[in-house]
Amino acid sequence: MLGLGAAGLVAAPQLQRGMESVLGAVSGKDPTGVSGLLPNGGGFRYYSVASSVPRKGSGDYALTVGGLVERPGRYSLAELRDLPQQRMVRDVQCVTGWRVPRTPFEGVRLSRLLEAAGVRPGAGAVRFTCFDGVYSESLTLKQAMRDDVLVALRMRDKPLSHAHGGPVRLYVAPMYFYKSAKWLSGITVTRDVRPGYWEKRGYDVDAWVGKSNGRDDAPTAA
Repeated sequence: MLGLGAAGLVAAPQLQRGMESVLGAVSGKDPTGVSGLLPNGGGFRYYSVASSVPRKGSGDYALTVGGLVERPGRYSLAELRDLPQQRMVRDVQCVTGWRVPRTPFEGVRLSRLLEAAGVRPGAGAVRFTCFDGVYSESLTLKQAMRDDVLVALRMRDKPLSHAHGGPVRLYVAPMYFYKSAKWLSGITVTRDVRPGYWEKRGYDVDAWVGKSNGRDDAPTAA
């Protein structure tokens, strides 16, 4: 029995990774969201609002920065990786109730990209678009300039997988996870906040954990 218990402990991480991989693959072809209801030992649920999402990597990924800026930019995956990286370890909280504690994310501070672009006077918000062709999100400019908002390239100390929104996603540590748009492809500085995919369907635009959407979850960041 002790031997079987030890074998189970050794095999558990591999089994968990296998389950996450299977669920991630299924969710990419499941626009109904039903796959997100399946149990997963890693804690995450996999959501996509598109019927399918193309895969991108070093050869074809690009992130554009434009709108009300002085210097519009375009970054390849390699160029993003060459910029100074910030690592954070925070809980991830979904508005549906599940939480994954102490999840490491690493990437470029969004504020760094906005400062490099030179935000013009009159700008008040930032809009995010994704290469799934459907999803979008927005933050106020003040929110976007926080130190705990990343253009993330790594999660759990590994490159972001496709299922987790890779190769690049937004990570907004103090807000519910729907604000952390997956498969990020565009950053556009705007005059006003433009409601994103879920906000158009009734979710709060300001999605502070524990202070919005009628929930009282413990905050994930100050």
